[in-house]
Amino acid sequence: MSVPLSILDLAQVGTGETVGQSLAASTDMAIRAEKWGYERIWYAEHHNMSSIASSAPAVLISHIAARTSTIRLGSGGVMLPNHAPLTIAEQFGTLGELYPGRIDLGLGRAPGGDQNTFAALRRDMAAADRFPNDVLELQGYLTGHSRVPGMSATPGNGTDVPLYILGSSLFGAQLAAALGLPYGFASHFAPGALTQAVQIYREQFRPSEQLAEPYVIAGACVIADEDPQRARDQLHQAKRHRVTALFGRGGRKFTDEEADAILSMPQGRQIDEMLTYSGVGTPDEVREYLDWFAGHADADEVIVASIAPDRQVWLQTLEHLAPARVPAS
Repeated sequence: MSVPLSILDLAQVGTGETVGQSLAASTDMAIRAEKWGYERIWYAEHHNMSSIASSAPAVLISHIAARTSTIRLGSGGVMLPNHAPLTIAEQFGTLGELYPGRIDLGLGRAPGGDQNTFAALRRDMAAADRFPNDVLELQGYLTGHSRVPGMSATPGNGTDVPLYILGSSLFGAQLAAALGLPYGFASHFAPGALTQAVQIYREQFRPSEQLAEPYVIAGACVIADEDPQRARDQLHQAKRHRVTALFGRGGRKFTDEEADAILSMPQGRQIDEMLTYSGVGTPDEVREYLDWFAGHADADEVIVASIAPDRQVWLQTLEHLAPARVPAS
């Protein structure tokens, strides 16, 4: 790779797996990824999705940080409007004190779930509008320059846990540029505005105490297998799983035949569009794709989401693409 390579772990709960088994697999993968030379692993806040187990990123980060020693760990991201900035400052300040120099705090403004999630989290309609001010309040707690008179975060105060603005629209790009923060684009599931957002971010970037030059992390989906047909079959299975994740709320399950029928409809084309930036094939083919993608996205770092439903292929994909190029186990 011409740029650093990182992992976005969706903590997916596979068919027939328990949540505990999913989290154990994420822990095992992180221990391996540290040896494989990955830059960082991030976990995203999702809610009301039975197939994703990363609803509490700070808890998961702490568990995995205790079992690793060097790899950076963080949120990709915490949905800040779901929380009081002080709460997140204390959570990630605690992580920063326990694991100094290893913690990232990526921030998004979506609810991380559906309308039921929105209600259950007690969010109001103005929560997303407060996002820029909430970022500044959070930053103040972590840098030791609180913007709230009489308030400081303990833990958190002066830990300088680095902030990253995450998004899939021009809004996030403009905010990251204005605040002088690194920018992560969610092109692994919302690719539409990638090139325009990155261009705006770079053009409008203002240096800050945290960051002197613009820094872009772009996401891509990957499935790598020595058998390219197996990789393609896994991609199709992954699309079927997306049908259930997107259209099966409330516990609805789809048969393979039903999922394939939906994939042939306009809703299916939506899933194809979500997976626009996907490297699928042999390890060499996927590495070549990621090199192309880094240039296409004008990215300083690429973060990959291994989306193979088969747990072995999921893990081996990351091993095949490992920056350290370790031999297969």
